Amino acid sequence: GAMSVDSITDLSDNASELLEALQLSHPHELGPRRSRGRKKSLSLNPISWQVPRVVDRCCSHLEAHGLHTVGIFRVGSSKKRVQQLREEFDRGLDVFLDEHQSVHDVAALLKEFLRDMPDPLIPRELYGAFLSTATMEGPAQLDTLQLLLFLLPPCHSDTLLRLLRFLGEVARHAESSWDPEGRQIPGNKMTVSNLATVFGPNILQKEKPGEKDAGALNFEDSAAIILVLQRLIEHHHSLFMVSPEMQCDVLRRLFQTDPDVIEYLLRRK
Repeated sequence: GAMSVDSITDLSDNASELLEALQLSHPHELGPRRSRGRKKSLSLNPISWQVPRVVDRCCSHLEAHGLHTVGIFRVGSSKKRVQQLREEFDRGLDVFLDEHQSVHDVAALLKEFLRDMPDPLIPRELYGAFLSTATMEGPAQLDTLQLLLFLLPPCHSDTLLRLLRFLGEVARHAESSWDPEGRQIPGNKMTVSNLATVFGPNILQKEKPGEKDAGALNFEDSAAIILVLQRLIEHHHSLFMVSPEMQCDVLRRLFQTDPDVIEYLLRRK
């Protein structure tokens, strides 16, 4: 369940910093299933999808079994079962989560993993920059958030996208609905605001867990964290896409500064 490496191992040591800075996956790589034999646009991220197994499996389990669970992420779990799951993932076992696994235990495990990462999904050196976007509005806010996302290491970027996609799906089932037979399907009550309140402090951390004042956030920071995560959940589809114009601009610059990178990308294509 550990985070994977974030270096382009196939390139030389003096590989392009520009390429490493733009680590967002191309739109064709966002879907869980990609069709074979279809031509795909060139990706700015030549590294394969990097999401820790524990995150992907927890999200997949909750998408399959927990979307209609009222109060998911807010209802208590079994500490013993969560600890057992955690230890199994820590030992590198192929943990299989099925319908018999408690939704609340899996939800608690996901929160714990994000909370206890040595470096949070959004690295601490970018904490202030992300929080500053809370005072912005409209396109300027989203443009700034996207540029900041470009700075994330690939494993952080890929994992954050997987999490945000999942949280968006949870929020989509917050309200009650009705099936074709007219029977009510209960909503989980977890709106985007509720999810941002629960996950915000785990993703945006100013101090390391256990450090002095780690849990002491002032009201302004707490409100900003929630607002920033709301925007990330609401707009993750567009924020994690590299525009064709920017992609072409990057490739032109790379052709001048790092032709070996262009050759590498073309081989990947």
